[in-house]
Amino acid sequence: MRILFTCRPAYGHLFPLLPLANAARAAGHEVVFGTGEAFVPKVRELGFEVHRVGISIGDAETEAKRRHGADAGFLDIGITMFAELLPRATMADLRPLLPGLRPDLVVYEQSDVGAGALAQQAGIPAVSLVIGRSLPPEALAIAAERLAPLWGSRPADAMLGDACVDVWPDSVRDPGSAGVPKVFRMRPTPYDPDVPLPPLPEDGFVYLTLGTVAFGATQVLRGAIHALARLGVDVLVAVGPGDPALLGELPERVRVANFVPQAEVLKHAGLAVHHGGTGTVLAALAAGLPQLILPQGADQFANAETLSALGAARALVGDEIRMPAIEAAARELLADPTARTTARGIAAEIAGMPTPARVLDELVSWSQERSE
Repeated sequence: MRILFTCRPAYGHLFPLLPLANAARAAGHEVVFGTGEAFVPKVRELGFEVHRVGISIGDAETEAKRRHGADAGFLDIGITMFAELLPRATMADLRPLLPGLRPDLVVYEQSDVGAGALAQQAGIPAVSLVIGRSLPPEALAIAAERLAPLWGSRPADAMLGDACVDVWPDSVRDPGSAGVPKVFRMRPTPYDPDVPLPPLPEDGFVYLTLGTVAFGATQVLRGAIHALARLGVDVLVAVGPGDPALLGELPERVRVANFVPQAEVLKHAGLAVHHGGTGTVLAALAAGLPQLILPQGADQFANAETLSALGAARALVGDEIRMPAIEAAARELLADPTARTTARGIAAEIAGMPTPARVLDELVSWSQERSE
């Protein structure tokens, strides 16, 4: 079977697809990717055939702000980006490629909805992969109206289509997939880049990251570093593609890396302090770790609210993100077993979810049935 995977050119959009793509390759299927220009070399380095498809989120944001003004709200900027500019660019680039690629199945991460719409128009089975929380109801309704003309026939969900792979365990499951007719449940399986594991302290440490898109929050990261250093513990900081030099002089027990094998690091950490991105949230839950969430944008606020309500995390939002508050919350999480106990319960739940290899088999059978 030939399977086309598509995603926005961003780590948080590519990495969630890789466990399923690697499972497909291991099973002997032909795998091809479509993504934006900046990530074509990165995907090629992973050994996949790849084609330039679509534009970056940054390019879409620039154009949306040009249309609406830089101070416009999310319902103008965000909806224009994700329900108009990004899907239309994907469809324009992918449409002439489809006759040559001839995929039997299209798997797109949920924000790359143009690939799903074009596949439906072409009669190709398509499934979305959930990479985050669904849009708020008001925004989702507007997005659905904007996206409706792009679909050959209107799907159950304008972003997720008529079939999706859902990686949220039941305890923290997003209601967004509830109305999708076909849902494949898959264990959230972190993809770790091929980088060495840094030396880790034997007596535990705090892991700190604001992800690969930090929303310009260098000051937040710097403040969190100095707040955590007051705890008298070791701190490992991952800055992704950012420049570690921007953090300035570091306290004695703080080490900084660009990328780390995050899933392995989390197995040894005592606390995860982070932005609330879905990949990091799920990886920390899978490791049974308490979390301190400092949301900066996108669906990170919804993730923070969900985990806080469940008791698996503490969250500091907006003006609450100050050094004394970070120190106090981290100290409490390290001392109080409640959040850890809750997280370990969810970790057991995650461990019981189907593996990517098993879900791949289900997808293949489903797509073959749809094509008959």
